[in-house]
Amino acid sequence: MSEQAEALLAAARAARARIATAESCTGGMVAAAITDVPGSSDIFDRGFVTYSNAAKRAMLGVKAETLLAHGAVSEQVAREMAEGALARSDATLAVAITGIAGPGGSEFKPEGRVCFGLAHRGNPVRVETVDFGARGRANVRAAARDHALDLLIGALA
Repeated sequence: MSEQAEALLAAARAARARIATAESCTGGMVAAAITDVPGSSDIFDRGFVTYSNAAKRAMLGVKAETLLAHGAVSEQVAREMAEGALARSDATLAVAITGIAGPGGSEFKPEGRVCFGLAHRGNPVRVETVDFGARGRANVRAAARDHALDLLIGALA
């Protein structure tokens, strides 16, 4: 159980927020971190693990055109994932994660690049890209999980 997840639970309770996650490269790690905390059912609505592009389209409504034009690892896809998670849940706040945990990557999308989307009902969707570097698959995924938790906490501050 992480201190971050406990802090998120307290902040979400105080704000009367409900959270959804839309995860690709983290494969449900953010949802798992949240639900490791006793009482998380007070604030956690659901998690979408959409590893494939087909899952992103079917479960979150990510447009095929967006995937084709920008690729799965893009702020545009992170935005649509976050919007889709919010629209397809009872949450008031959703975080989305899509990235290249490694090994591998390309000149244009290197290993360790992760795009995040944050959709908070009644506010503009925020997106950002973080390059965690080629620190190994497990470390990139853990860093992305922790960053997503920080984004959620920051949105509730």
